[in-house]
Amino acid sequence: MPDLSSHLRPPYGLLIFGMFSLVLAVAGTCTGKLWGRGGPVYRAEKPTQFWLSVALYYLGGVGFVGYFLYKVYGLSN
Repeated sequence: MPDLSSHLRPPYGLLIFGMFSLVLAVAGTCTGKLWGRGGPVYRAEKPTQFWLSVALYYLGGVGFVGYFLYKVYGLSN
């Protein structure tokens, strides 16, 4: 049986966190409801805050996945 704790060590935690952030961003974009600072943010009620939160989720996810790829396949070795 594989050791599951090895998947949570760096840099795999970056990949997991990045994918989780991207999934939250896609779900928020599709549903119009996103968890932000202080509770849920709805697209119809506060569109500026909603789209800013969605953009931060996307950028964070892409950043973490990109950093994971850099650490695994990049010039850091």
